[in-house]
Amino acid sequence: MTEALDWKAKFDQALPYAEFLDRYGTDVHRDRWRRVYEAVALTPEQQQLLGGFQRDMNLLVLAGTWCGDCVNQCPVLQRIAEASPRIGLRFLDRDEHPEVREALSINRGYRIPMVVFLSEDFVEVARYGERTLSIYRQMAAERLGPACPVGVRPPGEDLLRNVTQEWLNEVERVQLLLRLSPRLRQRHGD
Repeated sequence: MTEALDWKAKFDQALPYAEFLDRYGTDVHRDRWRRVYEAVALTPEQQQLLGGFQRDMNLLVLAGTWCGDCVNQCPVLQRIAEASPRIGLRFLDRDEHPEVREALSINRGYRIPMVVFLSEDFVEVARYGERTLSIYRQMAAERLGPACPVGVRPPGEDLLRNVTQEWLNEVERVQLLLRLSPRLRQRHGD
């Protein structure tokens, strides 16, 4: 049996978005992430939803600046976090944290980005990531085979809008889970 990770310690070691890009990214990587970040637009309804969150939550993202899936999804997470004062967002480099990489492996593979959703007191609530359903649907439709997109250009507007909504759906699901948690309701008296 694998020993549980201390998610608070990992979150404390992790970096905010800009610091993560500065530390691990090359100019080319940062430019790719910037282009996707600039293309992400939350609707007024999405912003209102995020602004109405009642529980603090922490998102710990295992990523790599070089990874095409991270290029196309991590800027979405940053935009979501910017829209809610209740979301703490930090990034760990996959290669510098092998114990986290191992704990978050999927189907015996090291896939990123992976998000660990943590409560206000750093209890693990959920995990999500690697690719959203829209991305898998596009990959299947295009029959890309073993090639992995490298984030050379931002995803198309429709795909980016769908991916943003899918990430937002998961963030909202976890927020509702936290809001309805008997443990946290007792703690907050609500």
